[in-house]
Amino acid sequence: MRTIDPGLAGHLAGGVTTLCHCWKLTRRDGVAMGFTDHDRDLTFSDVVFRAGTGLEAAEVTAERGFAIGGGDVSGVLTAASLTEDDLASGFYDDANIELWLVNWANVTERLLLDVGATGEVRRTEHAFAAEVRGLMHRYGEERGRVYRTTCSADLGDSRCGIDLDDPAFAAEVAVTSTDGRLGFGSTDLGGYADGWFTAGQVRWIDGANAGMRVDVKAYRAVTGRGEVLMWQPVPRTIVVGDRLRITAGCDKRFATCRAKFANAANFRGFPHMPGNDFVVRYPLPGESGHDGGSFFR
Repeated sequence: MRTIDPGLAGHLAGGVTTLCHCWKLTRRDGVAMGFTDHDRDLTFSDVVFRAGTGLEAAEVTAERGFAIGGGDVSGVLTAASLTEDDLASGFYDDANIELWLVNWANVTERLLLDVGATGEVRRTEHAFAAEVRGLMHRYGEERGRVYRTTCSADLGDSRCGIDLDDPAFAAEVAVTSTDGRLGFGSTDLGGYADGWFTAGQVRWIDGANAGMRVDVKAYRAVTGRGEVLMWQPVPRTIVVGDRLRITAGCDKRFATCRAKFANAANFRGFPHMPGNDFVVRYPLPGESGHDGGSFFR
């Protein structure tokens, strides 16, 4: 049950109200922004809620049980704080959203209506529409330990234990050739083997894409340099001289963990777990593998 501020409750009980909606959006990089459907800016909780941003919310639904409620918020890309590049960079993916009912004549009288997160973000030439999901969508996310043949740790985290400051597993390099958005080459990568950075990650240190992280689709060693192809194009043009940090790739298989990283002791998967193909198999005369013995001795 919600507790309504006494001042707001008295205001709602009156004959005339001065109400509006405010949205507080906290991006994945920690930047907090505010928007309102009122005709002037409002400020509370150290956030300025901007008016005139073209933001418009559709009907919001709330479901019983574990069903995921939510709605849509749409707007234009001409607002100073909303840019197409930031949307394309993923800063608004899974951003936290708070929806407030506010007395614009006295912003201390307000009520938190809903809390959620952004889901799918759709963009057109001059506008965007963001799906707003209720908190129940968190129950659909993978949590805790997962029993699977591949490793559940991320390369370099506390469970993995690999030191990504080791030059063998990461490098800070400068771009020496590029197609502008999806791929680049660097002579600083000339000493790394073919495929070494495949499934790794690029973090841009400077240039127009500074702070952006992109996964590596493929790494190819060419005489005197290395060539990197990313999974998605960066939002701003890559230029020769841009610096980045690239980390080695891990496909999360036990053989890779043992041979490439010498880290078998920290492998967080179950490589000997029988898969679905074993479950549906049936014994055949003379075929081994169904006598109760070990598969790996």
